[in-house]
Amino acid sequence: MKKGRKLAMFLSVTIGLNVLAGCTASTPMFRADTLQPGERVAFLSTDKAAYAPGDKVTFDLSLKDKIEEGSLLVQYKHLEEEVEKKEVKISDAKEISWEWTPEKDDFTGYMVEVYVKDGKDIVDHQNVAVDVSSDWSKFPRYGYLADFFQMDKGEQQKTIDRLNRFHINGLQFYDWQYKHEQPLKMENGEVAASWHDIANREVSKQTIENYISLAHEKNIKAMNYNLLFGSYENYEEEGIKKEWGIYRDPDMGEQDKHPLPDSWASDIYLMDPSNKEWQNHLINEEKKVFDHLAFDGWHVDQLGDRGVLWNGEGRTIDLAQTYVPFLEKARADLQVDFVMNAVSQYAQGYIASQAPVDFLYSELWDGHKTYDSLKTVIDQNSKYSKGKLNTVLAAYMNYDLSNSAGEFNTPGVLLTNSVIFAAGGAHLELGENMLSKEYFPHKKLKISDALNKQLIDYYDFSVAYENLLRDGAEEIEKEVTIEGHDVNTAPELGAFWSFAKQKGKQDIVQLINFTDATSLEWRDNTGSQAEPSVKEELEVKVGTNGEVDKIWVASPDFYHGSAEELDFKQKGDRVEFTLPSIKYWDMVVIEYQ
Repeated sequence: MKKGRKLAMFLSVTIGLNVLAGCTASTPMFRADTLQPGERVAFLSTDKAAYAPGDKVTFDLSLKDKIEEGSLLVQYKHLEEEVEKKEVKISDAKEISWEWTPEKDDFTGYMVEVYVKDGKDIVDHQNVAVDVSSDWSKFPRYGYLADFFQMDKGEQQKTIDRLNRFHINGLQFYDWQYKHEQPLKMENGEVAASWHDIANREVSKQTIENYISLAHEKNIKAMNYNLLFGSYENYEEEGIKKEWGIYRDPDMGEQDKHPLPDSWASDIYLMDPSNKEWQNHLINEEKKVFDHLAFDGWHVDQLGDRGVLWNGEGRTIDLAQTYVPFLEKARADLQVDFVMNAVSQYAQGYIASQAPVDFLYSELWDGHKTYDSLKTVIDQNSKYSKGKLNTVLAAYMNYDLSNSAGEFNTPGVLLTNSVIFAAGGAHLELGENMLSKEYFPHKKLKISDALNKQLIDYYDFSVAYENLLRDGAEEIEKEVTIEGHDVNTAPELGAFWSFAKQKGKQDIVQLINFTDATSLEWRDNTGSQAEPSVKEELEVKVGTNGEVDKIWVASPDFYHGSAEELDFKQKGDRVEFTLPSIKYWDMVVIEYQ
């Protein structure tokens, strides 16, 4: 018998829920295809972005209308296996809270499935993920903040609450600093109440402090952004010497610089990260930051390949090789978390294999245009770090489209996230808004309500299945065919892209749908990527490595990421099953006996 996705969900969920709710065999079970997700539930969230083992999780659910007599039927699942279930009674309420203490296993993702019961009828289904991890850098989900003017704390709370719903567990505080060479403005031995950043925007100390505090309440880390080699034009007035700089010629005639608009405070003049005096200066300035503000770490930026350079002594330098010694000294002196941007992968081999960073961060440009390059970078970073460090990609969407006001193109965003998440990475994209440019305060494009809801499902999915997506699975070759469709091992227009990994007795097969795609460039510059049509009842054959015990599928595009078991037939060294449906991305898991 073939199971359609709706019927499968109906069968797999209701048996456990009927027992939970005390139903008898004659009690009518709900039909999943009659549900309209979101019709009754306005919002479902957890109180924190991540939890230490043993921590209690508090859930908050808001209904659009009161239910006089009903309940929430809750299933707590790790991957496809139920670990616990619970019924939460509802009596004339719109706001419901309850608690759960997960098992004490560290670095574990859960999917919490919540079914709303009104009287005897199941009327809605929503999910939310839970990450139990004692160290945020194991599964980094990085966001950003870019506005620090004086603002109402309630508005700041809304921003943090929103990011918490996406389980963002670390925030890059972008361009918060006074100057690159003097990030903290001091007056009479105290931090100034306010200052202007490099773009001459107002920065409020109180706003920064509030954001750090609010983030910490949600178990979100706060990272202080700064270059490792930047200074303002008149740096000599602060005791910094020209001999510490890097130059375009051996005679110190032209210092390397990053030009900025005339209306900004200064261009950025570059210093030699290997110069001991420069190291001492900037690290001491950063020490002041950590002494006065409760940042958790330093997000270290660079500017990519600068070509042939000379130091103040007239010797050529290999800039890429200066980063590790700088980071080693900074880590030893400051004892905080470190992340370093590898612009277009510049110096990433050194950073990943030698530097004391907590995860890897790659800002991608024209050398990495295609969907395939997203996976290539994530795989490359894993190889560089010998599988020890996970990757966050700074990949800016709808770049040219965002020159004018409008909305992000949903298919472009979701197809890019499908590739990044399926490959085991995370996407730096969410903050007060969503990133479309390397200058984070740029925000001409808005996130539609529909895209926001879909992104919640995608981030829930990345957390719930983090132990398959980002936890040591190894790449394998896996033959996959789909009747009537092309399946390739690289993305191609008009076809499905399939790649696979193995972890223990599980094969993890990723299927990404390019059958209706109009471009293979992930940035979707002009916002023209097409929405894929849903393909249903696909007959799939996959090569196997032993006797199959179970096959299940999950997708962020259907049923909020809930897993469903599939019927299958094994014939020799391959297995056959019907994939109920695919839109952007399905993950199929084959478990062996």
